[in-house]
Amino acid sequence: MTTQYHDKVLSQAALDQLFNDARTYNDWLDKPVSDAQLHAIWDLMKMAPTSANMQPARIVWVKSEAEKARLAACAMEGNQAKIKAAPVTAVIGYDIDFHEELPWLFPHTDAKSWFEGDEKGREEGAFRNSSLQGAYFILAARAVGLDCGPMSGFDAEAVNAAFFADEPRHRVNFLCSVGYGDPASIFDRSPRPDFDTFNTIV
Repeated sequence: MTTQYHDKVLSQAALDQLFNDARTYNDWLDKPVSDAQLHAIWDLMKMAPTSANMQPARIVWVKSEAEKARLAACAMEGNQAKIKAAPVTAVIGYDIDFHEELPWLFPHTDAKSWFEGDEKGREEGAFRNSSLQGAYFILAARAVGLDCGPMSGFDAEAVNAAFFADEPRHRVNFLCSVGYGDPASIFDRSPRPDFDTFNTIV
């Protein structure tokens, strides 16, 4: 039986929403984002693959004006206004002790034992897989009709102290604002390389 792989391809409209027309926004329309939308982002991103189904990402959704001001104070000057203007900015972090959750997240085998006594390996795995989850976060937000503004440009120690003080084993990975982007805030599309520029098939 021949599988018709092309039947699984998303519509052009869906591909454009997720990739081709999606942009990084620097300012935001005055339109709220609901908690239900944040739950919808999580419910999509949690389904995407990670190593041994580890779920190291820990997200703090910064919505209140006071908390946005606190987060903005941890960011470089060019990002402060972006954080304050966005309806929500997610602090996407990771838990170095993610392996404690593996007995129920990956019950097929004793995966927790793979990481015990190896903090360096856990930190590497947590950072890599939370970065994957952060990418899934962006696609999930776009899929539910929101725009994104991912950011570096912050004092990681300050963010950790401000938002993970009660969880000293958690670390920030990056920040990502979500909302309804102001089209006037985006730059012209930067160049993207053709396949042959950075790819090799062997």
